[in-house]
Amino acid sequence: MNRRLLMFFVFIVSATCLSAKEGMWIPTLLQKYNIEEMSQMGFKLSAADIYDVNHASMKDAVVSFGGGCTGGVISNDGLLITNHHCGYGEIQNHSSVEHDYLTNGFWAMNKSEELPNPMLTVQFLVKMEDVTDKIMTDVKDSLTQGGRLDLIQRNTSEVIKEYISGTGYSAQVKPLFNGNQYFVYVYETFRDVRLVGAPPSAIGKFGGDTDNWVWPRHTGDFSLFRIYADKNNKPAKYSPNNVPYHPKKFFPINLKSLKEGDFTMVFGYPGTTQRYIPSQAVNLIANQSDPAKVAIRTAKLDILNTMMNSSAKIRIQYAGKYASTSNSWKKWQGEVKGLQRLDAVNLKKSGELEFTKWVNENPDRIKKYGTILSDFEKLYGEYLPYQSVNDYYTECVQRSTDIFSLASRIEPIEVAGKDDLRKMEIKKVKDFLVDYLKDYDKTTDGKVWSALMQIYLEKVDHRFLPEKLLKQLPKISNIQVLTTIYNKSLLSDSLKIKKLVENFGARSIKELQKDQAYSMYKMISQQFKAKVDFPFRDIFAKIGAVQKKYTAALMEMNAGKRMMADANSTLRVAYGRVEGYKPVDGVTFKYFTTIKGVIEKDNPAIYDYNVPEALRKIYRTHDFGQYVNDTGEVPVAFCASNHTTGGNSGSPVVNANGELIGLNFDRGWEGTMSDIVYDPDVCRNISLDMHYALFIIDKFAGAGYLLKEMEIVK
Repeated sequence: MNRRLLMFFVFIVSATCLSAKEGMWIPTLLQKYNIEEMSQMGFKLSAADIYDVNHASMKDAVVSFGGGCTGGVISNDGLLITNHHCGYGEIQNHSSVEHDYLTNGFWAMNKSEELPNPMLTVQFLVKMEDVTDKIMTDVKDSLTQGGRLDLIQRNTSEVIKEYISGTGYSAQVKPLFNGNQYFVYVYETFRDVRLVGAPPSAIGKFGGDTDNWVWPRHTGDFSLFRIYADKNNKPAKYSPNNVPYHPKKFFPINLKSLKEGDFTMVFGYPGTTQRYIPSQAVNLIANQSDPAKVAIRTAKLDILNTMMNSSAKIRIQYAGKYASTSNSWKKWQGEVKGLQRLDAVNLKKSGELEFTKWVNENPDRIKKYGTILSDFEKLYGEYLPYQSVNDYYTECVQRSTDIFSLASRIEPIEVAGKDDLRKMEIKKVKDFLVDYLKDYDKTTDGKVWSALMQIYLEKVDHRFLPEKLLKQLPKISNIQVLTTIYNKSLLSDSLKIKKLVENFGARSIKELQKDQAYSMYKMISQQFKAKVDFPFRDIFAKIGAVQKKYTAALMEMNAGKRMMADANSTLRVAYGRVEGYKPVDGVTFKYFTTIKGVIEKDNPAIYDYNVPEALRKIYRTHDFGQYVNDTGEVPVAFCASNHTTGGNSGSPVVNANGELIGLNFDRGWEGTMSDIVYDPDVCRNISLDMHYALFIIDKFAGAGYLLKEMEIVK
């Protein structure tokens, strides 16, 4: 077998092999596929200790946090730990120049000081079940694609109704293996979640974007929240009468020193992976989509960085926007490098050659699967230009600037015909403006808008631009002209926009129609909907149908062997070992970092590396208490061979006894392509060591009272 073909089996179908490092596994199937291997690696508990519907298990101590992260419950009073970057939006919302919790941190010294977060929810999984037969009832191959999707949607609604009727729970049905299997997930949602503590950004975000996605890491990436419930321990909206939630299960915290080779398990809600996509999709990601998005975000981040450094107020206003922009920006760069290093496009092609050989061995397979690869080639050829303009639209228009975000909410008011509908839309905008204006700076947003509009007008294929804009292109695709357009827009004036919304009428519509920035938004968005969105979605749906068939074929090709379903933001288990790695020739990384490294990186001249004086003082006196490891230093972070992705941020990392040893917060940059292909030599997850979290809570923040409600194993 040649090397490329061997690599294909390692990366693409390696879940059929017993690789301890790769895989995000479904908890209900651990007993069948994983527990024996986990035990061989040192795990001392049972599959039922991880997931059990009828008895308390680890699943009852894990939450989906805010819909995009994970958290773990660490006390019988609902104390919850997640990443600092997961709680960043809430910390930022509570911050002001007078109370700068981002810079200075926040610590409630008793429960009455904990801060409510009206928009934050956490969800506990009640149960998950395979409902493939119910979802696919009467779904036949003879149906059109639209007919199939409609019937699946109707069946899905019936299944959800069946599972939540009379319970107060919510549920969702999600496809696995690209629609070849379906699971239902039932959740209990809590809506009163209060901020308890967060270290200053100089600890919780230490290293900033320079260290993001990088190992070795010295970031104290954690924050604390508390879940509240009514007097019956049931979910309730915020009320001062609510009481701390008493969970079915919480994680004890282990403070013993970690050793290389120790068993680790990550339990959380990974976002999405794409391990079964064809070579054409990998080529699109590595050579078109990721590079374009990186270039756009580089322009945006350069402006935000300059403006945030010029003013403490702007830094607070745009902290969350900067963080959400920069995270994927750096990840995409690492992903491209990893795909190129592995020659992933040709790696996929080698696997496709083997797939073709397997198909051609059987006439029935030829009839059933023979056109899959040629279908991919045709469809992706049609898809590429639409994907390109979709990327530019998403990055430059849809998620780009404050003013376009506002325009997207103003437009429904303008087009609303009935008074009652218009009143409803006006109320939505009034509610939106409360937080919007708090975090808006005209100069900053104007610079970003002008730069991104210039990119959009220059880079998007002209056939996808509005005809009116095309005629104006030589004049308006100039940064000075665009800046003038922005500054003259009534949407950039907080007083004018308030007045417009308060007194909306026929005159307001005329003002909007004359507003050049608003008109540009409408022209671009309407052109996108008319010329791009439908064919983009139509081709994507056709690709999805072929992808479903391709995945089914791979499952048949590997019948009897275990295969990992792609992550889909549902609860999964990943397991591996504490271990370092060798990212490049001549470099070997240890598996842990310590507070010594924090002090070595200290640089008061750089915001992200300016260690708080209180932490410097503790280090000088070596007042480390019980939080040292065998080296005599406080461990800060460790890396391990658990397969993780976005959404795993804040996931509990437990040892062989199910005790909390860390909090997952990142991946090594060399392995960020692991959503698509997995390299066991360099793919590492990065976790905060619980020694450091407790050390910061106790020694740095003086909030040691919180430790009294935890169960600590020494």
